[in-house]
Amino acid sequence: MNWYLVKLVYRIIFKDSRCGSEFDEQIRLLYAEDNLHAFQKARLIGDRESCSQSNTKESLVQWKFIDVTEIHKLDTVIDGAEMYSHISAQENADTYIRTTRKKALYLFDHTMEQLTEL
Repeated sequence: MNWYLVKLVYRIIFKDSRCGSEFDEQIRLLYAEDNLHAFQKARLIGDRESCSQSNTKESLVQWKFIDVTEIHKLDTVIDGAEMYSHISAQENADTYIRTTRKKALYLFDHTMEQLTEL
């Protein structure tokens, strides 16, 4: 048995929405015999977790499972091991760096708040 990271893709459909298409890409950790079993298990999860629900505006929102797009076998699990990497091209490097740093600052602040609540 092995550990795998798999990417599941869902389409988010808003009833009565004129917005463009939205998709939810989720990275999941699975324990399976091999790539094929990890793929099949990921598809079962995707199908099972497709759902419809009302949002805060009482409008119907649907997560429709599209498929599994990536499988990565984790050969060794050690502290600091790279689990996933995605390279993307950005129009504006400064904006991307600024946004990344804002996210990190938010994450740090949120973590510190949780620690002070203990």
